[in-house]
Amino acid sequence: MGSDDDGVELKQGVGRKKLAVFVSGGGSNFRCIYDAILDGRVNGDIVVLVASKPDCGGANYARDKGIPIIVYPETKDGSEGLSPHNLVIALRKYKVDHILLAGYLKLIPAELIRAYPRSILNIHPSLLPSFGGKGYYGMKVHRAVITSGARYSGPTIHFVDEHYDTGRILAQRVVPVLPTDTADKLAARVLQEEHQVYVEVAAALCDERIIWREDGVPLIRSKEDPNNYS
Repeated sequence: MGSDDDGVELKQGVGRKKLAVFVSGGGSNFRCIYDAILDGRVNGDIVVLVASKPDCGGANYARDKGIPIIVYPETKDGSEGLSPHNLVIALRKYKVDHILLAGYLKLIPAELIRAYPRSILNIHPSLLPSFGGKGYYGMKVHRAVITSGARYSGPTIHFVDEHYDTGRILAQRVVPVLPTDTADKLAARVLQEEHQVYVEVAAALCDERIIWREDGVPLIRSKEDPNNYS
Protein backbone atom coordinates (compact mmCIF):
# COMPACT_ATOMS: atom_id res chain seq x y z
CA MET A 1 0.00 0.00 0.00
CA GLY A 2 2.96 2.29 -0.42
CA SER A 3 2.35 3.68 -3.91
CA ASP A 4 0.18 6.52 -5.14
CA ASP A 5 -1.67 4.02 -7.33
CA ASP A 6 -2.72 2.07 -4.25
CA GLY A 7 -4.23 5.21 -2.76
CA VAL A 8 -6.20 5.86 -5.95
CA GLU A 9 -7.51 2.29 -5.98
CA LEU A 10 -8.63 2.62 -2.36
CA LYS A 11 -10.63 5.78 -3.17
CA GLN A 12 -12.21 4.35 -6.32
CA GLY A 13 -13.30 1.19 -4.53
CA VAL A 14 -15.31 3.06 -1.90
CA GLY A 15 -18.98 3.84 -2.51
CA ARG A 16 -20.64 7.03 -1.34
CA LYS A 17 -21.57 6.96 2.32
CA LYS A 18 -24.92 7.98 3.74
CA LEU A 19 -24.57 10.38 6.66
CA ALA A 20 -26.89 11.55 9.41
CA VAL A 21 -25.97 14.81 11.12
CA PHE A 22 -27.26 15.71 14.60
CA VAL A 23 -27.65 19.38 15.63
CA SER A 24 -29.09 21.47 18.45
CA GLY A 25 -28.28 24.99 17.27
CA GLY A 26 -27.21 26.91 14.20
CA GLY A 27 -25.33 23.98 12.70
CA SER A 28 -22.28 25.78 11.29
CA ASN A 29 -20.26 22.55 11.16
CA PHE A 30 -23.20 20.83 9.46
CA ARG A 31 -23.24 23.59 6.84
CA CYS A 32 -19.49 23.28 6.22
CA ILE A 33 -19.76 19.52 5.72
CA TYR A 34 -22.75 19.99 3.41
CA ASP A 35 -20.77 22.51 1.33
CA ALA A 36 -17.80 20.11 1.19
CA ILE A 37 -20.10 17.39 -0.13
CA LEU A 38 -21.39 19.70 -2.85
CA ASP A 39 -17.89 20.60 -4.05
CA GLY A 40 -16.66 17.00 -4.01
CA ARG A 41 -14.37 17.02 -0.98
CA VAL A 42 -16.50 14.51 0.93
CA ASN A 43 -17.56 11.25 -0.74
CA GLY A 44 -20.95 11.04 0.93
CA ASP A 45 -24.42 12.52 1.26
CA ILE A 46 -26.36 13.88 4.22
CA VAL A 47 -29.55 11.84 3.93
CA VAL A 48 -31.19 13.02 7.16
CA LEU A 49 -30.74 15.65 9.87
CA VAL A 50 -31.61 14.88 13.49
CA ALA A 51 -32.43 17.97 15.56
CA SER A 52 -33.10 18.26 19.29
CA LYS A 53 -35.11 21.42 18.54
CA PRO A 54 -37.41 21.42 15.50
CA ASP A 55 -36.96 25.17 14.96
CA CYS A 56 -33.20 25.49 15.49
CA GLY A 57 -31.04 27.13 12.83
CA GLY A 58 -29.58 23.84 11.62
CA ALA A 59 -33.06 22.38 11.11
CA ASN A 60 -34.20 25.44 9.18
CA TYR A 61 -31.13 25.22 6.96
CA ALA A 62 -31.84 21.54 6.28
CA ARG A 63 -35.42 22.37 5.30
CA ASP A 64 -34.14 24.95 2.82
CA LYS A 65 -31.90 22.30 1.26
CA GLY A 66 -34.58 19.63 1.12
CA ILE A 67 -32.90 17.39 3.71
CA PRO A 68 -35.37 15.28 5.76
CA ILE A 69 -35.52 16.16 9.47
CA ILE A 70 -36.08 13.93 12.49
CA VAL A 71 -36.69 15.39 15.96
CA TYR A 72 -35.02 13.59 18.85
CA PRO A 73 -35.66 13.40 21.75
CA GLU A 74 -39.36 14.09 22.21
CA THR A 75 -40.27 17.73 22.71
CA LYS A 76 -41.45 18.79 26.16
CA ASP A 77 -45.08 18.96 25.07
CA GLY A 78 -44.82 15.54 23.45
CA SER A 79 -45.97 16.83 20.08
CA GLU A 80 -42.78 15.83 18.23
CA GLY A 81 -39.80 13.56 18.65
CA LEU A 82 -38.91 9.89 18.58
CA SER A 83 -38.04 7.32 21.22
CA PRO A 84 -34.51 5.83 21.10
CA HIS A 85 -35.90 2.63 19.56
CA ASN A 86 -37.79 4.50 16.84
CA LEU A 87 -34.78 6.72 16.19
CA VAL A 88 -32.70 3.64 15.33
CA ILE A 89 -35.50 2.35 13.09
CA ALA A 90 -35.69 5.71 11.30
CA LEU A 91 -31.94 5.88 10.67
CA ARG A 92 -31.99 2.32 9.36
CA LYS A 93 -34.78 3.36 7.00
CA TYR A 94 -32.48 6.01 5.57
CA LYS A 95 -29.68 3.39 5.35
CA VAL A 96 -27.34 5.62 7.37
CA ASP A 97 -23.70 4.48 7.43
CA HIS A 98 -22.27 7.07 9.83
CA ILE A 99 -23.51 9.68 12.29
CA LEU A 100 -21.88 13.09 12.82
CA LEU A 101 -22.80 15.13 15.88
CA ALA A 102 -22.39 18.82 15.11
CA GLY A 103 -23.28 20.87 18.16
CA TYR A 104 -25.76 18.29 19.43
CA LEU A 105 -26.20 18.79 23.18
CA LYS A 106 -28.21 15.73 24.20
CA LEU A 107 -26.72 12.45 25.43
CA ILE A 108 -26.82 9.80 22.73
CA PRO A 109 -28.91 6.79 23.80
CA ALA A 110 -27.10 3.50 24.38
CA GLU A 111 -29.41 1.80 21.89
CA LEU A 112 -28.11 4.01 19.10
CA ILE A 113 -24.47 3.49 20.10
CA ARG A 114 -24.96 -0.27 20.02
CA ALA A 115 -26.65 -0.02 16.61
CA TYR A 116 -23.76 2.05 15.15
CA PRO A 117 -20.53 0.81 16.76
CA ARG A 118 -17.48 2.91 15.86
CA SER A 119 -19.69 4.92 13.52
CA ILE A 120 -20.71 7.97 15.58
CA LEU A 121 -18.44 11.02 15.80
CA ASN A 122 -18.71 14.19 17.87
CA ILE A 123 -16.82 17.48 17.86
CA HIS A 124 -16.00 19.24 21.13
CA PRO A 125 -14.50 22.76 21.44
CA SER A 126 -11.59 21.89 23.75
CA LEU A 127 -8.60 19.58 23.80
CA LEU A 128 -10.14 16.55 25.45
CA PRO A 129 -9.88 15.05 27.97
CA SER A 130 -9.59 18.58 29.42
CA PHE A 131 -12.76 20.68 29.76
CA GLY A 132 -15.15 17.93 28.74
CA GLY A 133 -18.05 16.08 30.30
CA LYS A 134 -21.56 16.97 31.36
CA GLY A 135 -22.11 20.73 31.53
CA TYR A 136 -19.12 21.60 29.35
CA TYR A 137 -20.50 22.97 26.11
CA GLY A 138 -20.45 26.19 24.09
CA MET A 139 -19.15 29.29 25.81
CA LYS A 140 -18.92 27.46 29.13
CA VAL A 141 -15.97 25.55 27.70
CA HIS A 142 -14.11 28.63 26.48
CA ARG A 143 -14.67 30.52 29.73
CA ALA A 144 -13.34 27.56 31.70
CA VAL A 145 -10.26 27.34 29.48
CA ILE A 146 -9.42 31.02 29.96
CA THR A 147 -10.08 30.95 33.70
CA SER A 148 -7.82 27.92 34.13
CA GLY A 149 -4.83 29.71 32.63
CA ALA A 150 -4.37 27.02 29.95
CA ARG A 151 -2.14 28.24 27.15
CA TYR A 152 -3.69 26.08 24.44
CA SER A 153 -7.14 24.96 23.39
CA GLY A 154 -8.73 23.71 20.19
CA PRO A 155 -11.32 21.29 18.83
CA THR A 156 -11.38 17.53 19.38
CA ILE A 157 -13.21 14.99 17.24
CA HIS A 158 -13.90 11.75 19.04
CA PHE A 159 -15.95 8.60 18.71
CA VAL A 160 -19.07 8.57 20.87
CA ASP A 161 -19.63 6.19 23.74
CA GLU A 162 -22.34 6.16 26.42
CA HIS A 163 -20.91 9.12 28.35
CA TYR A 164 -20.23 12.78 27.57
CA ASP A 165 -16.90 13.36 25.78
CA THR A 166 -15.13 10.15 26.86
CA GLY A 167 -14.94 8.24 23.56
CA ARG A 168 -11.71 7.56 21.70
CA ILE A 169 -10.04 10.69 20.30
CA LEU A 170 -9.64 10.73 16.52
CA ALA A 171 -8.38 14.24 15.67
CA GLN A 172 -7.38 17.48 17.37
CA ARG A 173 -6.24 20.96 16.34
CA VAL A 174 -4.25 23.24 18.64
CA VAL A 175 -5.26 26.88 19.08
CA PRO A 176 -3.17 29.18 21.32
CA VAL A 177 -4.96 30.97 24.14
CA LEU A 178 -3.81 34.58 24.00
CA PRO A 179 -3.27 36.76 27.10
CA THR A 180 -5.98 39.19 25.97
CA ASP A 181 -8.50 36.52 24.96
CA THR A 182 -12.14 36.68 25.89
CA ALA A 183 -14.39 33.64 25.60
CA ASP A 184 -15.88 35.11 22.42
CA LYS A 185 -12.48 35.67 20.78
CA LEU A 186 -11.23 32.20 21.66
CA ALA A 187 -14.50 30.61 20.52
CA ALA A 188 -14.23 32.29 17.12
CA ARG A 189 -10.71 30.97 16.51
CA VAL A 190 -11.57 27.47 17.72
CA LEU A 191 -14.64 27.44 15.47
CA GLN A 192 -12.51 28.23 12.42
CA GLU A 193 -10.45 25.13 13.16
CA GLU A 194 -13.60 23.08 13.80
CA HIS A 195 -14.88 23.84 10.32
CA GLN A 196 -11.66 22.64 8.72
CA VAL A 197 -10.95 19.55 10.79
CA TYR A 198 -14.50 18.20 10.73
CA VAL A 199 -14.59 18.35 6.93
CA GLU A 200 -11.25 16.54 6.77
CA VAL A 201 -12.46 13.86 9.17
CA ALA A 202 -15.76 13.46 7.30
CA ALA A 203 -13.77 12.97 4.10
CA ALA A 204 -11.56 10.33 5.76
CA LEU A 205 -14.61 8.57 7.19
CA CYS A 206 -16.34 8.39 3.81
CA ASP A 207 -13.11 7.25 2.12
CA GLU A 208 -12.72 4.48 4.73
CA ARG A 209 -9.34 5.88 5.77
CA ILE A 210 -9.91 5.49 9.52
CA ILE A 211 -8.13 2.45 10.98
CA TRP A 212 -7.92 1.14 14.54
CA ARG A 213 -4.61 0.39 16.19
CA GLU A 214 -4.32 -2.81 18.22
CA ASP A 215 -4.64 -0.83 21.46
CA GLY A 216 -7.96 0.65 20.33
CA VAL A 217 -6.69 4.06 19.19
CA PRO A 218 -8.24 5.27 15.90
CA LEU A 219 -5.94 6.80 13.28
CA ILE A 220 -6.53 8.57 9.98
CA ARG A 221 -4.65 7.25 6.96
CA SER A 222 -3.27 9.96 4.69
CA LYS A 223 -5.07 10.26 1.36
CA GLU A 224 -1.82 11.02 -0.46
CA ASP A 225 0.34 8.37 1.28
CA PRO A 226 -1.53 5.42 2.86
CA ASN A 227 1.59 4.59 4.89
CA ASN A 228 1.29 7.84 6.86
CA TYR A 229 -1.26 8.42 9.64
CA SER A 230 -2.49 11.25 11.81
